Amino acid sequence: MTAPATVLRPHAEQEHAAELAALAANDDRAKPPNWNLSPWAVVEYLLGGTLPDGTVITPKYVGPRRLIEVAVATLATDRALLLLGVPGTAKTWVSEHLTAAISGDSTLLVQGTAGTSEESIRYGWNYARLIAEGPSAAALVESPVVRAMRDGKIARLEELTRIPADVQDTLITILSEKTLPIPELGDEVQARPGFNMIATANNRDKGVNELSSALRRRFNTVVLPLPDSAEAEIEIVSRRVLELGTSLQLPAEAAELAEIRRVVTVFRELRSGRTEDGRTAVKSPSGTLSTAEAISVLTGGLALATHFGDGVLRPHDIAAGIHGAVVKDPVADRAIWLEYLETVVRERDGWSDFYRAGQEIS
Repeated sequence: MTAPATVLRPHAEQEHAAELAALAANDDRAKPPNWNLSPWAVVEYLLGGTLPDGTVITPKYVGPRRLIEVAVATLATDRALLLLGVPGTAKTWVSEHLTAAISGDSTLLVQGTAGTSEESIRYGWNYARLIAEGPSAAALVESPVVRAMRDGKIARLEELTRIPADVQDTLITILSEKTLPIPELGDEVQARPGFNMIATANNRDKGVNELSSALRRRFNTVVLPLPDSAEAEIEIVSRRVLELGTSLQLPAEAAELAEIRRVVTVFRELRSGRTEDGRTAVKSPSGTLSTAEAISVLTGGLALATHFGDGVLRPHDIAAGIHGAVVKDPVADRAIWLEYLETVVRERDGWSDFYRAGQEIS
């Protein structure tokens, strides 16, 4: 597929088509059936590197290499992959790039919600044709999962634990038998080699539907952690802010490292309940304060600086975004934020502008 020039966010296989082609040209390792790249090349695509011909592969994920190796190895077996973690740990991002590298198609996607039905995972019907002609293959509307089975590709299922339990169980036969019966036609769909599934779920949501033991056994679970170090998180945030700023035509170069470091520091300290020097304990708010939220705060700050400021990202441009990310509960979280401003931010060298901006917003 070729990415249209007017698309706000191209699919991974479109945006990184040149890198995927270069990896394929340099890939002489064994490939599982119907994979575009070998497992080694898939890991290189996710984590980045330099190919023998000098092509630079940009990192798509910054984190432990072994986790990505385990995820890729899982997809080369008959076990499905479940990416688990708190919100904002790049589960969807990793899922998209894995399918782009393996199948060349990241669009075979089912979005899990409380309203997801069996038809979303199995198949539905074109009711006009069904009424006119009766049950037939022509009246069948295949789900993304069925298309992945027919083509030997990877299907994606987002937010698995948000799907009702009885609908989740639809997956058991598909994942264990690699077959989907169609009793209305007296037929079935049998998966071609290369078919598998990547599901994502987060472990912080309330009111979710826990997986049954039967379904959990069909998945190999890989937990994606929050970044270990501040430097790793700053690298992730800087990279994504640059990419988003470019796509939104914002001057991403205006996002100075000092402001990126400030946002990441605030998020990490409130998340961990302790300042970066380990000397002061702070209370943690109710929100997750994920890396994805830090990226959103900085992107919003860039928009403010571009359209209502002098084009340079400054503390007052990010203060409102941080306040919105931290204060989810208007009473408890607001008290935690004000205490953090007074006990930590106010005393920190070089943070006086941010302290004043935080006070104004609060």
